[in-house]
Amino acid sequence: MIECLNLEVTAEQIAPDAPLYGDGLGLDSIDVLEVALVVSKRYGLQLQSGSADNPHIFKSLRSLSDHIAAQRTR
Repeated sequence: MIECLNLEVTAEQIAPDAPLYGDGLGLDSIDVLEVALVVSKRYGLQLQSGSADNPHIFKSLRSLSDHIAAQRTR
């Protein structure tokens, strides 16, 4: 995530349960689309932009990684 978004933080500075949006990591909708594209390519799973599950999936780094671990095909 840090690499694909060129974030100016280290992995150690990202709390696993901190929100990805707003006061947490501060991602916006374009950032989330970029992350979804990388996830799709790297792990073989599709994240749909209109999915009702997205607020939960992208709630935090932990929720995103849990979703990837459960759904990945690669």
